[in-house]
Amino acid sequence: MGDDTNAPVTAIEADALAGRPLRYFDFVMAAFVTILLLSNVIGAAKMATLSIGGHPFTFGAGILFFPVSYVLGDVLTEVYGYARARRCIWAGFCALVFMAFMSFVVVALPPAEGWTGQSAYEAVFGQVPRIVLASIIAFWAGEFANSFVMARMKVLTQGRHLWTRTIGSTIVGQAADSLIFYPVAFLGLWTIEGVFTVMVTNFALKVAWEALLTPVTYQVVGMLKRREGVDVYDAGTNFTPFRTRL
Repeated sequence: MGDDTNAPVTAIEADALAGRPLRYFDFVMAAFVTILLLSNVIGAAKMATLSIGGHPFTFGAGILFFPVSYVLGDVLTEVYGYARARRCIWAGFCALVFMAFMSFVVVALPPAEGWTGQSAYEAVFGQVPRIVLASIIAFWAGEFANSFVMARMKVLTQGRHLWTRTIGSTIVGQAADSLIFYPVAFLGLWTIEGVFTVMVTNFALKVAWEALLTPVTYQVVGMLKRREGVDVYDAGTNFTPFRTRL
């Protein structure tokens, strides 16, 4: 496979991408779904505490993973367009639903006689249905909001100032995600003040994490555009989230 890092980049509308071979799209899609699942499997079960300025700060470890899925969502929309990002979001959504279902099944299976790992297994993989539902709905709404804003801002800015699109879309997407997840998952279990505090704090951290990763986003977007030789603009795209067809 030759090195196409200096290949010319062609600005095209989304429809013109149909039938064109894409060398890296499948890899980016796989990375997107993998990181999404990791954030829910590895990170969701652990609460961590760090001391910042002498003050303890507690957060879910999934925050280390989940914002990276938004970075990849930005990359997918910026390079390949909203329609292909939409397919990836639905793939991630289905993967989350399947993972949640299989977690319930495996945890519910009677343990073999003499096996002592059931309690540890339940602690890691046992999921509260309300939190699972909140997570899946929030992901769906947040990712689609992120991708829509990213695509529309690209057309409005004529492809300039990528950082405004990545950060602006993340603010909207993470706001939608947080406004759904925390009330649905914890309202009634926590105080209203507690839900609001955690919601605002985690929203700010996720947006800050995205901003810190902006140089990485620039590098990945630039590399993919050069190697694919395309730069998609969603000027005439149907932005409904309720389809997977390109």
